[in-house]
Amino acid sequence: MEPAIKILIYIHAFFGGIGLITGIGSIIVKKGKTLHKRMGKLFSIGMLTSSILSLIVCCFPNHHNIFLFLIGLFTIYLVISGNRALAFKNKIEADLIDKITSGAMLFFSVIMISLGVYCQWNTIDNGILFTFFGAFGLYMTVKDFIFFRNLSEENKNWLSKHIGKMIGALIASVTAFIVAGLGIGNIIAWIAPSILGTIYIIYWNRKLKSKMAKTIRIQV
Repeated sequence: MEPAIKILIYIHAFFGGIGLITGIGSIIVKKGKTLHKRMGKLFSIGMLTSSILSLIVCCFPNHHNIFLFLIGLFTIYLVISGNRALAFKNKIEADLIDKITSGAMLFFSVIMISLGVYCQWNTIDNGILFTFFGAFGLYMTVKDFIFFRNLSEENKNWLSKHIGKMIGALIASVTAFIVAGLGIGNIIAWIAPSILGTIYIIYWNRKLKSKMAKTIRIQV
């Protein structure tokens, strides 16, 4: 059994590496071009495959890890939601899949926060991490439903949603590399990529708003 699990872990790491490399590449190349789209597809495949394998490994004896299991679910949500955001360029109504994806993550985010409070109350390791990532997930999913409710032809901020979710998935890849690949497992290693990634997302959101404002002025 253990040799088979090790093989799964190696495959998981391989696809995680593909996700990390193509994710960084998709940031570097020009957005919207063919190369960016191809790297984005490879990134999604790599991250989804790696995350699904991590869920499987976490279910085996001696490998149970509820925190990594929930982080795997969080990553899957980010990739799926980030890709589905592209469809909102041509639609103004959320599909059932969109609502189920965000609703499921909302549910698991509440579980993460609850586990975080319990762990911190009982001085159990990873309590602050459960709370941190659970709050992150709760914030994102609540924003999803606000986004779904306020959709209209004039209010389709799909690109910002796409960028935010895909950068979030890349953050998960970078974090995994630092923690698992480099063996740095302190709280700074877990949280720092999320903070830096959030700053990058804020930068892009401001850039998009500035571009939209210029477009409106030109049209007027």
